[in-house]
Amino acid sequence: MSKTITTDKTYRIIRENTQAMVIDVQQKLAPHIYRHEEIVKKTLTLIKGLQLLDVPIVLNEQYKKGLGETLPEIMEVLDTSKAKIIEKVTFSACDNDETWNYLAQQNRISVLVFGMETHICVMQTVLDLLDNGMQLVVIADATGSRDAYDRRQAIRRMRRAGAVITTTEAILFELCRSSKDPVFKAISQLIK
Repeated sequence: MSKTITTDKTYRIIRENTQAMVIDVQQKLAPHIYRHEEIVKKTLTLIKGLQLLDVPIVLNEQYKKGLGETLPEIMEVLDTSKAKIIEKVTFSACDNDETWNYLAQQNRISVLVFGMETHICVMQTVLDLLDNGMQLVVIADATGSRDAYDRRQAIRRMRRAGAVITTTEAILFELCRSSKDPVFKAISQLIK
């Protein structure tokens, strides 16, 4: 089946056009996040899967002196030879020049965003990226806030602003596209 592209915009998330941003999954913040164990588990699955798919990852850390380092279990799976780690003090990662420059250098229009807290750093980053013409994908089951209501309202606002809201399993299989992909079996094992 041949496909004709009639627009610059596509609703499918294409691996070669995608990069990922992990926001503030840090030691002093994570324990206070509603359902944080589930969110950390999904974050680990995402990072492993995205690395199998060769999707560039930037990990942001908010004010490490106050919120601590990224969780050790995240750092254990993150390939730091490929991922970029950037400390920030701004709520939106886009207000940090180093993060913004890294994203721009990837030349990939789709940005997967997940982390903590949904209604502050995640949402402000997503809104800024949307304002700059990026295709935003919020991985809802890998985002969290201290209060579930704050998280729900932020997800609603990001959706209304134009972000795609999806899940860990859905995005990994969408990026994989086919059971014939060489990493399909490894992705399947991660999801189990």
